[in-house]
Amino acid sequence: MNKGVYIALSSIVLAQGLKIPIHYFREKEFRPDLFFQTGGMPSSHSAGVASLTTYIALKRGLPTIDFALSLVYGLIVMYDAQGIRRQTGELTLKVNDLDDLMDKVNHEKPVHFEEKSPDKLKEMLGHQPEEVVGGALLGVLTGTLGYWMDRNR
Repeated sequence: MNKGVYIALSSIVLAQGLKIPIHYFREKEFRPDLFFQTGGMPSSHSAGVASLTTYIALKRGLPTIDFALSLVYGLIVMYDAQGIRRQTGELTLKVNDLDDLMDKVNHEKPVHFEEKSPDKLKEMLGHQPEEVVGGALLGVLTGTLGYWMDRNR
């Protein structure tokens, strides 16, 4: 496997790991399960693509097709992480609230039908813009460190 893949994967793992202490600092709640979930600060999507793009820029240079591909792909991933996926998460919140409202209505005036209790939809899918920026900055730092470690060998 090439060094760029190692750096990008390391950046993703680091971002996922940082979600736990950041959440604890903000909410005073220890949640190790955040390591395996999407959403939250910092964005591991942004960290991964930013670290790869940074590594390619430093290793191969800005005027290369490698850098151009990585940059465009990275921008699309970051846009999707804070745009489309975030909107999906907000829609999910509304659907879950609607389910709670229906439960209240059914308890006040019962209607006879057999209802299967659906699982709640996952509400934390996408990222706030600051989470994307935080992931991107972490990725630039990780990509730069990876390049300097590779260079000093």
